[in-house]
Amino acid sequence: MSSKRKPARGAPRQPAASRHAGGAAAAVPPAPSQIVLVTPPLGDPALFEDRIVSALDAGPVAAVILRFEPADDRTLINRLKQIAPAIQSRGAALMVAASVDVAVRGGADGVHLAFDRAGVEEAVSRLSPDRMVGVAGLRSRDDAMASGECGCDYVMFGEPAVTRRAEGEALPPFAAVVDRVAWWAELFEVPVVGYAPDLDSVKALAAVQADFIALGDAVWDHADGPAAAVSLALASIGQGAAA
Repeated sequence: MSSKRKPARGAPRQPAASRHAGGAAAAVPPAPSQIVLVTPPLGDPALFEDRIVSALDAGPVAAVILRFEPADDRTLINRLKQIAPAIQSRGAALMVAASVDVAVRGGADGVHLAFDRAGVEEAVSRLSPDRMVGVAGLRSRDDAMASGECGCDYVMFGEPAVTRRAEGEALPPFAAVVDRVAWWAELFEVPVVGYAPDLDSVKALAAVQADFIALGDAVWDHADGPAAAVSLALASIGQGAAA
């Protein structure tokens, strides 16, 4: 995953163009969306490594966002070090939903944070430009723009959120996610990630030019395995881009 590191507010996305000999400008088709994988909260990452490797070997995957079960920093660092080589050796960026210290000491490529302006500012100040800062948990468009102003490397819409009333995770309405991704992709330079709750949703996010499409259970729980799910997602991205 990469960022152009331009602030969101006041930095509109510029349409790409190429010059021909006669001086006329022609629009360049946008790059197709790339896949990001989001793990469930992991305890012993060794128990999940085969699934991750299978998914990564199935096709180009831009990044893996690792989530861990609650533990102290030393345990999280050790878990991160254990799984990092399998991911990074396959060309995917490794983002971790943990503290900056865990990310740095564990060798991750960046942190994946729930929005809190002070927390995002601190992470960017400590990690930029060597490591990335991604921001999710965005309750409003203002939260997203504030994240861009802080210098984050991507914003994510639609990811699962832990519910307060019951154990488990809940997803926002997918139509609202597509609308938010389309709004951001049209206006801002900071890359946008849209979370697809299932493989049928991938095409819609690709059609609105999400820079990245995040997938979680749709890959890990697929009946034919993670590799088959990634292959199907890549095909859907091609269909969405052509729509």
